Formats: sequence, C-alpha cells, structure tokens
Amino acid sequence: MPGSVTVRAVVDLLERRYPPDLASEWDAVGLVCGDPDASVSRILFAVDPVRAVVDEALLLQADLIVTHHPLLLRGVHSVAAVDHKGSVLHTLISHGISLFSAHTNADHANPGVSDALAALLGLTDLRPLAPSEVGSPVGTGRVGVLPSEMTVSAFAVVVADALPATHHGVRVAGDLDSPVRSVAVCGGSGGDLLDAAAATADAYVTADLRHHRAQDHLVDGGCALIDVAHWASEWPWLPVAADALRADLAGIGSTVEIHVSTVPTDPWTLHLRSPH
Repeated sequence: MPGSVTVRAVVDLLERRYPPDLASEWDAVGLVCGDPDASVSRILFAVDPVRAVVDEALLLQADLIVTHHPLLLRGVHSVAAVDHKGSVLHTLISHGISLFSAHTNADHANPGVSDALAALLGLTDLRPLAPSEVGSPVGTGRVGVLPSEMTVSAFAVVVADALPATHHGVRVAGDLDSPVRSVAVCGGSGGDLLDAAAATADAYVTADLRHHRAQDHLVDGGCALIDVAHWASEWPWLPVAADALRADLAGIGSTVEIHVSTVPTDPWTLHLRSPH
C-alpha cells in the first residue's frame, strides 16, 4: 500500500543513525525477532522489552517495538515460555510483532542517548565525556554547559523537574551550595566515568552510582553527583529517536504511526524515608 514500509527498511534507517559497529563487544543489538519482510504500520519506542511494554504494543496494535535495552543480552539455552523472556518472545512472535534494540550503539552515537539527556537539562556546547578516540564526536556520555551558573541544589531541582517521575527520585552527593556551570551526563549506569566527570565538570548526572565509589570520588575532591533512576535517565532518548525515525521515514516517502511508551519500567515501586 502507498506509504507502507518493511521491518527491513526501518532497521536500515535505525542502523544508519545507530551503527551496530558502535556497540560494545559484549552487547547484543539489532533485530531480535520478526520477519524483515513484514509490513510495518505502527511502531512503539520503549526503554525495556518487558511484559508491560509488550502489553502496550498489543493495545496499540504495533508491528514493531524499538527498545534501548536488549532482551537477550546473555546467552540462553531455551526460549520456552516458562520464564519472563521466553514468554515475551512467544507473545511477540505469536502476534507478529518484531523487536529491535539499539543499546550501546545508541549510547555512543552522535546524537545519542546522552545527547537527549543533556538537551533536556538545558546543556549546550556538547562533547563526549569519554570519546572513542581523541577529538571524535562519538563516545560515551556528554559534557556541556548551563545557560547560567547555579548551585548544586538548584540544579538538582532542574534535573528532578525535567526527568520522568520515579520512586527512586533524585539523589545528590556533594556540597549543595557549590556553583555549577559545566555538567557531565551519562544515560544509564555511568559509574565507570566518575574520573572523567571529575576532570571536566562541576556536577555529574547519571544512574546506578555505588556507595563506595561515590564516597571515594567525593573524598578525592570530585564534582557533585546527581544520581537518578536508570530508566528515567534513558527515557529522554525515546521521543528524540522517534522524531528522527519519523523524519527518516518521510524522506523515503513512508508514513508510519510512531508512539513513545510512557509506561514506567523502573523496577522500584516504593521509596520510604526513615523517621529516625
């Protein structure tokens, strides 16, 4: 039909923006399941390939799900529908829904996951926090500058207001009154880049920071830390990637309905503060 597109054509457009060779060696990206020659009329973008997202795709009657996180990151010996991942795969296949993931290739691409996070926080003059090679625009994380200087506590409010709400919330480590102008960000788990952030920024926004590593970083005079939910730090990429795909499809004369999932797939469901 006029304007129709195949799974293969969509994958080709996605991999032009997020080349598979940018992915880390341990990663598993690309088309997970689905017929490359199947027709696509409706696409759903999400962070996680979990049952709640599959249920959303079923309600939307989507033909393709594009996720950031892979479904099968580690080797498996069975995909029987006796566990969560097997059930997800069986549901996708039985309903003719394809699944594609862009993980570390989307992290490293320019623009990529961290660019979307940085833009949402108002950062400009972006460059990679850990470039793939000296001077390369490709790499992990981003460093940028705020329009004007503010305190750590004020910037933490900016982060909390900008990101999707989660029970994890926003945690801050460091002097709340210290000034912030340069900011490093890394969507997802960015603990490995603490040294790079300390050398280039006044504050670092990322997820999954560990107690001892954060403590050592601060004792050594490192920048302020703003720890957010993993899911929330990567969600801003979804509407950006969806808009980019929409434009790319229009460029080849295809009009496909594209949706961005708003179902929170952050695993934490309650956050209590001790009264003591």
